[in-house]
Amino acid sequence: MKKNPKNMFTTMIAAAALLTGCTAEPNPVYTPPVPEEPVTVGTGFALGADISWATKLESEGEVFYNADGDNMECTDLMKELGMDAIRLRVWVDPEDGWCNRSDVLAKALRAQKLGMRLMIDFHYSDIWADPAKQVVPAAWLDFASDTEQLAKAVSDHTTDVLTLLKDNGIDVEWVQVGNEVTHGMLTDSGVTVNDEGEETAIELEGCGGDIYTHPENFVRFFNAGYDAVKAVYPDAQVIVHIDAGHEATRGQSVYDALETYGGRYDIIGLSLYPGSAGMSRIDACVNTVNTLYADYGKEVMIVEFGMPYNEPDTAYECLAALISKTEATGHCSGVFYWEPEAPAGYNNGYTLGAFENGAPTHALDAFTEAATE
Repeated sequence: MKKNPKNMFTTMIAAAALLTGCTAEPNPVYTPPVPEEPVTVGTGFALGADISWATKLESEGEVFYNADGDNMECTDLMKELGMDAIRLRVWVDPEDGWCNRSDVLAKALRAQKLGMRLMIDFHYSDIWADPAKQVVPAAWLDFASDTEQLAKAVSDHTTDVLTLLKDNGIDVEWVQVGNEVTHGMLTDSGVTVNDEGEETAIELEGCGGDIYTHPENFVRFFNAGYDAVKAVYPDAQVIVHIDAGHEATRGQSVYDALETYGGRYDIIGLSLYPGSAGMSRIDACVNTVNTLYADYGKEVMIVEFGMPYNEPDTAYECLAALISKTEATGHCSGVFYWEPEAPAGYNNGYTLGAFENGAPTHALDAFTEAATE
């Protein structure tokens, strides 16, 4: 393989501070070369990936290669593989700085210059938000029992990040208000960690947005995010995101709450991790797409997909089928792989990427082929 010097990705922390108007943070800012020909942003069925770890991986010395062994920047490599869209998560105030507003800006600039479509995924937390935990950001804990102030914090944070992107000339096509909000959002006030490193969420007392006990609060928080998105990017599509896309009834409490309390959203986003069930979950997800569209009249999008990196042939077959079958429904807007660039075992054990030794596996050929059809 060809190997360029490690310093091909120059860390420009001072430049990042000037660009964002905030204190310098440990985020490398790599600017891809401007294409000789004007880039055209795609439309229609999206083929994409969440590569939010890209800048952090670069800072740790990770280098990416295409099938020919050429060293490439991660976003550019995704485009070469046939993808036309990038998804980026946002944390409010993460301890190490990664996935904060300036890091998101750095990665969004890469996608913009390459003519790629962009999805922003707000977690409304300082750490991972998912069905197991939706931890209120530390800076919001002083008013965590005040529904009105929490809703304002959601609005202000959403406005702040999106305005930063817009002021830097970035187009945003989709915005997730919350990440895997199957059980609600802003429901936990902290996390305990046992001796084995396992996390357990601490339930928020008061006015949390638990979908089962405070559905009206959940909708209030969600609408605060929705309205903030539309104020900055009127044409952006707002996504409500649910896990377990192979289960058609999985997010019913969320959809019902949104309908009952006047919730506003444009697209239903699903996570799908087929695991050993493989193709049966692909077919089940296609059924979910059709069912949700029939029941709620909303387009659906597969915003997260992943399979074991060491089963590339199976992953390829499942991904190719997911792309072709969901697109054929006429009710699905796209498919995104979740962190395909992640090395095996990264972040305490993640093995559902699609790279090996810094290069894409056969799994991602499904994107290349779909892009050329």
